[in-house]
Amino acid sequence: MHSLTDEQVLAIIRENPVNRALLDVLPTLDIPHCMLVAGALFQTVWNHRAGLPAQRGIKDYDIAYFDEDLSWEAEDRVIASVQQACAHLGVNVEVRNQARVHLWYQAKFGGDYAPLLKVTDGIDRYLIRSTCLGVDVCTGALYSTHGLDDLQNDLLQMNELNPRPDLFRQKAASYQARWPWLVLVA
Repeated sequence: MHSLTDEQVLAIIRENPVNRALLDVLPTLDIPHCMLVAGALFQTVWNHRAGLPAQRGIKDYDIAYFDEDLSWEAEDRVIASVQQACAHLGVNVEVRNQARVHLWYQAKFGGDYAPLLKVTDGIDRYLIRSTCLGVDVCTGALYSTHGLDDLQNDLLQMNELNPRPDLFRQKAASYQARWPWLVLVA
């Protein structure tokens, strides 16, 4: 089997009409360092590999961006702008300023969380290696912390950059419930 390429993954991601719409509208909103990330990407790939509809099982579409303005008001303005621009899509779109994550992470997930210094730092800390993906909405480039081997080989492996075994197992079990052929790597 040939290695999965960035171009192939980007083409698969665009098979999801919501991803296509988001990648078309987000560049028009002038959001700093904006990326479409997480489940919208790897779950679309898993659906493609399983021969399922592109949007099946995707609970929300995550938008990450990086703005040094740490105020809730600034983030709320970006959230409102994205919600207004994407309301017609009829899906849950989650928008988060990665520069603010350390302010609320402990209360929501427990554990310390060092401040992020750029938008991709958040992607680098996703719990599962194969899920550490993002698409830059301005350039269309794919970002992948660990490469595409785990994604290509259907592996769920804990990300050594954020070793949280309990949260990892919960997240992996959730994915295996929807895509049972995924392989848990202990």
